[in-house]
Amino acid sequence: MSRAVSQAVNAGHRIRSINVRICYYFAAFMQRVHHTIRKSIFSVLDIFYPIFRRFMPLQTYHYAACGGSNTLLSLIIFTSFHNFVFNTQVVHFGGLAFESYTAALFVAFSLTFPIGFYLSMFVVFQGSYLRKRIQLFRYFLVAISCIFLNYIFLKFFVGNLGWYPTPSQILTTAIVILFSYFTQRHFSFKAGSGDREMGSNPSKTSS
Repeated sequence: MSRAVSQAVNAGHRIRSINVRICYYFAAFMQRVHHTIRKSIFSVLDIFYPIFRRFMPLQTYHYAACGGSNTLLSLIIFTSFHNFVFNTQVVHFGGLAFESYTAALFVAFSLTFPIGFYLSMFVVFQGSYLRKRIQLFRYFLVAISCIFLNYIFLKFFVGNLGWYPTPSQILTTAIVILFSYFTQRHFSFKAGSGDREMGSNPSKTSS
């Protein structure tokens, strides 16, 4: 009986050891993927920065490029799901019914939110002393606030002032972008006074 117990214990140790090794190799693999993706992003951004060097600092350029790309991706996802996946029909989920544009907005937000957080943390706003889970929570708060502000300003410009929707959306977007940039920089990814890295390419800095 004791021999069977000993064998079972040894088998359990071997299984745990294998699991630890798998986790280690997987973490190492994901770390290499992360560094490869990050260096590739910086390499692409560095190609076009000389064009904008006179107009904006490096960090602002990174924010505009990453935010603009993620916004474009969100628009593509929204349009694709609204027109083709949901076919502009009511979407039923868990006993609830959603308009196709509402469901498409949720899908677009769900897919672009982690991408936007990754780009903000590892490309745009580097050097924050905050823990990653705090950065994620604050980033989520700012993202929700931007959605709310977009609704409020659009409602005010169109509903109260009687402006046309398109120029109202353009002005609203400009206001929300400014709000998002400063809140992300000074709240979500707050860095020490001497520690803020202004979006430098990791391949050009010591690692």
